[in-house]
Amino acid sequence: MRAPLPRPSRAARIASAAIVTLALTLAVGCSKQGAGDPGPSTGGSPAAAPAIQGDITFNDDNLTRLDAALKSALQGKDLSQLDLAMVVNVAVDYWNAGKAGFDRGLADLGVKGTFQAPANGRLDQQLSILQTLRGQSISAFSLSAIDPTAVKSPIQSASSAGIPVLAIDSPLPAEDGAALYLGTPNYQAGKRAGEAMKAALGGRGKVVVLVGSLTASNAVERIQGFEDALKGTDIKVSNKLADNMDAAKALTNAQTAIQTDPGVTGLYGVYSYDGPSAAQAVQAAGRAGKVKVISDDSDAQTLTFIQQGVIQATVVQSPYQQGYTGAYLLAALKVLGRDATMAIVKPFLESDGSTLSSGVGVVTPDNLGAFRAKQTQLGITG
Repeated sequence: MRAPLPRPSRAARIASAAIVTLALTLAVGCSKQGAGDPGPSTGGSPAAAPAIQGDITFNDDNLTRLDAALKSALQGKDLSQLDLAMVVNVAVDYWNAGKAGFDRGLADLGVKGTFQAPANGRLDQQLSILQTLRGQSISAFSLSAIDPTAVKSPIQSASSAGIPVLAIDSPLPAEDGAALYLGTPNYQAGKRAGEAMKAALGGRGKVVVLVGSLTASNAVERIQGFEDALKGTDIKVSNKLADNMDAAKALTNAQTAIQTDPGVTGLYGVYSYDGPSAAQAVQAAGRAGKVKVISDDSDAQTLTFIQQGVIQATVVQSPYQQGYTGAYLLAALKVLGRDATMAIVKPFLESDGSTLSSGVGVVTPDNLGAFRAKQTQLGITG
């Protein structure tokens, strides 16, 4: 289960770290916790190596209370004219959960709405969607921006026209007009991934990062958190390969990474398809379990690869809550106004005063069944 290293003495040390006892830790407030310091390698002893900590509590308790507060504030208000929209960055399985949450939120509110996703994650498609929604007199919309700079003008225009904008999945600059950010604290998510990689590699190795964009704020924050978690170890991030949100390119990048450098012992997949791409590459190369894979998100392929032991852990978000709570926030922002809505939201914000965390989780083989059961309960498929 350990990648071979140049010298036998080092290989012996790493081999001991492969005896992993996976543990499920259900701790409230996981969005503010790391995966834990795995500690030093035991070096050749049969003792168990540090476990990758599993956690699927997210920030559900806080968001449930916030949903109730927003619902109460909207009670008796006329919502009949509302037409809300959720616009995401690419049509992938990850956003099936977001759509399920948004549809449920619309139904509970009794309002109209539409879910939009550019098929190939293209910026021009996303900009066209925003323009079309404006032409349809949309009431408010949430947005996972492909490029925060490119959407600055449409957001400012919408805000000036009294159309609230909610940033989801990836933060937007406050000065651009987005009321707040609902989503994963991306630095913390990256840190959880780094802690998982540290445990998987026993604190030693060479890692390549696979990512859809090296400039998107969520990706930048995740990679920073990942690298910070590895400080003080003998794990080096040797390369960061962007694929422009193209799964085929991600696969090629992963194949190239492990073929051109046999010393690579870990792959970190930042975007939802990057983990499966990494897993396919190591599996095809016959190095499953030797090259450790830590991924983000919970695509069906990712979960299957975890079950097979090809992916050691995946750091998961809660796109369902981004959709569900997002619908309530959009309705409140439009009907109650920004100041009144922010007054309700303020007690639930992170310490930065602008992030409403949807939580961070870690899925391992040990809690995979519980996570799947939770997805089914929420009506999430794919």
